[in-house]
Amino acid sequence: MSELIVAKRYAEALFQLGTEKETLDQYVEEFTVIRDTFRDNEQLYVFLKHPKVSNGKKKQFLTTVFEGVHVDVLNTLQLLVEKKRIAIAPSMVDYFIDMVNDAKGIAKATVYSVRPLSKKEQKSLEKTFAERFNQQTVKLQNEVDPSIIGGLKIRVGNTIYDGSVQGKLQRMERNIATANN
Repeated sequence: MSELIVAKRYAEALFQLGTEKETLDQYVEEFTVIRDTFRDNEQLYVFLKHPKVSNGKKKQFLTTVFEGVHVDVLNTLQLLVEKKRIAIAPSMVDYFIDMVNDAKGIAKATVYSVRPLSKKEQKSLEKTFAERFNQQTVKLQNEVDPSIIGGLKIRVGNTIYDGSVQGKLQRMERNIATANN
């Protein structure tokens, strides 16, 4: 079975559990830290996937490293170790956070700009796009991309809104090319 399908199933189970226990926000916070820890530390995977290290030692290591996290969060990590699926942890967390955001009416978007946006500009864009997408909230992540020359490019899910100078120049170039044929 595909690792992505398995990651989605674990995320769905966590979502149901968090909904029942009303701990979704705590899970999101703790799993975000765990996901970032896994992504930043390749050696953690090496240890947790190593066949000569017993599952007991791996579980004890997780208990020590992630001391203080919700018992369900720790149990999930230990289950992943036991089932030899610890590599799906970051994907599982991403799916889980997406499910929680969908349930709360929160959309994520990436804004590409020539310079970092001010907090005021970011809040204005978040408000505008929340209304446009009929969402409670839109959380923007700003990425600086000097190649767009000016303007903004916004990516929400699989949709890109290109108001950049680079995008306008490319559209003009295509229009001229098709007009000449």
